[in-house]
Parts: sequence; C-alpha cells; structure tokens
Amino acid sequence: MIQPVTIRAYCLVVLLLFSPLLAAAAEQKEEAATRAALAWLALVDATQYGASWEEAAALLKNQVTTADWVKAVAAARKPMGDLVTRKLSSATYATSLPGAPDGEYVVLQFETRFKGKAQAVETVTPMMDGGRWRVAGYYVR
Repeated sequence: MIQPVTIRAYCLVVLLLFSPLLAAAAEQKEEAATRAALAWLALVDATQYGASWEEAAALLKNQVTTADWVKAVAAARKPMGDLVTRKLSSATYATSLPGAPDGEYVVLQFETRFKGKAQAVETVTPMMDGGRWRVAGYYVR
C-alpha cells in the first residue's frame, strides 16, 4: 500500500516539474494577446473606430452596435488627442472574468500619454475568439 506521505510527495514533485511549463504557456498567451491588442489599438489610434469594432471579439460585438461603439470610443479618445507613448504595465492571463463567460482572456494595462492627457491608463482585454486573440473590452481613464 502506498503511504499518503508518498502520494503527497509525488504530487508535489509533479507540480514543481510542470509549474514552469504552465507559467511559460501563460506567458506565451500574454505575449500573443499583447501583439493582437497593439494591432487593434493602432486602429483606434488612427481613429478607425469602425474597423476596431470589426476586428473585435464576438463578445464585444454582441454587446454594442457599430454605431454605438464608434460614438463611445470617439467620445473617450478624441479629447485626449494623439498618442504620444504607450507602455505595457501589466498582463494577466485569466480563464474567468466578472460578467463574462469562461474562456481565455488577458487583461492588459498600458501607461499611456496623449497630447491632451499626460497620464492615462488603458485597459485592453483580448480574449481567444475563433482561434485568434481579439479585443473584448477597452477602457481608458
């Protein structure tokens, strides 16, 4: 009979062996999601708000019409002016978020500077959608 202590020790060894692999997988997802978010943000920066809606995740598109999206993003971004700098400050992989269905998400926060706003924080949330990372949420403050 296998002793409980032996089973626990075995589980600990397995966990320690696979932890770096799990962390590396999450990091790769964060990097891929960040690339997708930056490409999407380039559309918003270029005031191509309709195109940003087209490239968004189905979750976002099911919650807001193109016209409402364009109005909301224009109202949020136009007063800030052109982008000066954007620096990633955090990336967090998650499989569940409040108010959203379970799935794969990466919550990204950028320290951003605009011509009309010296300090802003952009929160961009890409999700795995149809085999691609697509933005499901955007908030700037």
